[in-house]
Amino acid sequence: MNETIPRETFTFLKDLEKNNNRDWFNDNKGFFKEIEKEVKQVYNQLFEMINTHDEVDKVKLFRIYRDVRFSKNKLPYKTHFGGSFHRTKPRLRGGYYLHIQPNNESFIATGFWEPNKEDLMRIRKEFEQDDDEIREIINNKQFKSVWGELIGDEVKTAPRGFDKTHKAIDLIKKKQFIFTKKFTDKEVLLPNFLNDVDKAFKSIKPYFNYMSDVLTTDLNGVSLI
Repeated sequence: MNETIPRETFTFLKDLEKNNNRDWFNDNKGFFKEIEKEVKQVYNQLFEMINTHDEVDKVKLFRIYRDVRFSKNKLPYKTHFGGSFHRTKPRLRGGYYLHIQPNNESFIATGFWEPNKEDLMRIRKEFEQDDDEIREIINNKQFKSVWGELIGDEVKTAPRGFDKTHKAIDLIKKKQFIFTKKFTDKEVLLPNFLNDVDKAFKSIKPYFNYMSDVLTTDLNGVSLI
């Protein structure tokens, strides 16, 4: 039987949003710990589900405490749960993310959030050389019905060393390569929520296979690992 997100999760997070201070949180810490334990079980089950069709070596549930040292927002607590799932590197690249937040703000995400400069250059050079294969994957009708459009931060015109009139400049100028899928509160609380999430994650495989191949070979297709 699948674990489910407890309804009390949304109740707690909504109350926390209204009372985002240490006194209130400390008074309700016991309730938080109970919810956190159940939420962890959900993330751990999703970890096991993903591993039936991919190789994920760890799951990380992020702390609810915000790092306010360098932020203008000094509220001490996050008003959501977030957790990531790391594919086994270096052979496999990319990752998965599950975000639980009330008021229909929950979503899943997958792809490449912060590629290092070497990986980013390798991806851009691949798109510069040939963008047919990636477009075939991300424009596939069934794929788009689940994930929609490729999103992510990008430079304004073109990265240094690339032609701003190149036919693949829309891909080349990206700094992130992400797909997201939103869920309503009602959908999150349904018994089949984890199945729906896992099914969506499973459908990203062609994209991950392609990007992993790019990032583990040079421009001539020679393995780097």
